[in-house]
This record gives sequence, C-alpha cells and structure tokens, in this order.
Amino acid sequence: MYGERVTSVDRPAAAPDPHPPAGPHAHHGPHAEHGAWPAGVAYPPVEPDRFTRLVLRLHARAPRWAVPLAALGCVGLGMAYALLSDPTHSDPDARPTCLLKLTTGLDCPGCGGTRALWYVLHADLPAAARHHFLFVFSLPFLAWLFVSWAGNRAFGWRLPELRISPKVIGGFLALWLAFSVARNLPWAPFTSLYV
Repeated sequence: MYGERVTSVDRPAAAPDPHPPAGPHAHHGPHAEHGAWPAGVAYPPVEPDRFTRLVLRLHARAPRWAVPLAALGCVGLGMAYALLSDPTHSDPDARPTCLLKLTTGLDCPGCGGTRALWYVLHADLPAAARHHFLFVFSLPFLAWLFVSWAGNRAFGWRLPELRISPKVIGGFLALWLAFSVARNLPWAPFTSLYV
C-alpha cells in the first residue's frame, strides 16, 4: 500500500475531436478544453442602463440637423469665449490657465490657441500664426471636414469629402509634437515661438 505509485483510474479514452479548432486561437494539449469557449452557448445581450436608453431614445427621435446644430453650437461657444475673454490682454497665468504652464512654465501643445482664434476672428492671420501656427494651418481643413459632414448629415448634400490617410495624420501629429518641443527650447530662434 504505502510506497506504491497511484495510477489514474481506468477511464475510457476520449475520442479525438474530428474538427479541431484552427487559427491563432487553436488549443492543443491535454488541457486545451479549459481555455476554449463553450460551443453553442448564447450569451444574453447586455441591457443598457437608464441614461443610455434615454440618449438612444433622444437620438432616434431627433431630427437629422440636431447633431450638426449641437456641434455648431459648441464651436460658437468657443468663439464667443475667445471674443469675450480677449486673451490678448490677459496675463499668461491668468485664470483659467493651462495646468501644464501653471505648474512647469512650459507651453503645452495647445498654448496660444485661444489667442490665435481671437486673432483669426479679427482677420489678423499673421498675429494668429505667431501664437499658434499649426492651429491656423489646420483651420481650413477642419472647417471643410465640418461643412461636408454637417451638410451630408443635416441636408443630404454630397460634398466632396476630404480624405486624409493615416500617414498624413501621423505626420501632422509628429509635426505638432516637434513644434511643441521646439517652442519650449530656451535659445534662439526657438525663443520667438514662446507665447
């Protein structure tokens, strides 16, 4: 009894699966069945909460022009804030201010954007570009993307769409990152980018 090796109880051998799973999720080995999804099991759909149901109901009942109008309202609020606050005459650390600039003294990637918008709204493009060149550069593209989307969504217009490849977007983001670093370098000519 003691010291004898205990062997497994005689059980009938399991028949091999005639259709083993293939692909990257294939399971191999004696314990493969533990990691596989159970076959033929239907999981019940997740029920949305009350807030999600409310949003879905409002979206289903809203007219086609409601979402573009809401987006236009947000843009209008941003413009109104820039016009009323007149950021060109406020101190750099006046409230509300950029948290990064307040804590580190560095210009963040968006620093100067509100002042650039104020100058754009006053048709002073050189001053706007001085405060945030990339913001001014991207404005025509953003405006056209919004007009083509809103026109299609609200009125069914088929305006030519601006197709921007992922490589172009990646290049723009890399340029924005380089601009954000360059504007914080403490020697000329980069000090001219400080806002």
